[in-house]
Amino acid sequence: MLMRTDPFRELDALTRLTRQLAGSTARGTAMPIEAWRKDGEFVVEFDLPGVDPETIDVGVERNVLTVRAERHTHRPDEAELVADERAEGVFSRELILGDALDTGKIEANYEDGVLTLRVPVAEEAKPRKVAVQAAGAKKQINT
Repeated sequence: MLMRTDPFRELDALTRLTRQLAGSTARGTAMPIEAWRKDGEFVVEFDLPGVDPETIDVGVERNVLTVRAERHTHRPDEAELVADERAEGVFSRELILGDALDTGKIEANYEDGVLTLRVPVAEEAKPRKVAVQAAGAKKQINT
């Protein structure tokens, strides 16, 4: 249903190693997700705390879903930096969605720092019954 692609995964590992050597405890990706399928829809939640909703851009081309967002610091320029573990800048994430999803009906909602995308399963991909006719009798089977 969901195939994860991250061309920068190895670069992220190098970045985490560099941060560890430099003494920083920041870890993980700037846009972690949780995804599940239930009741005829596929749901993906992206953690985007501190992101201005106006900077969030969600797009779909064929079966590739792209989420882009920006997070900026609120620190005044003249402030002395004591600790900096919060990632800032432009973040982007691509997910390859299965053909069984109806990407034309995606719903997006941003609340409490979480972007939730709901993608319905396409009607043709939902389980259905097929009538089988046998010499004088009708029988239902699952497909």
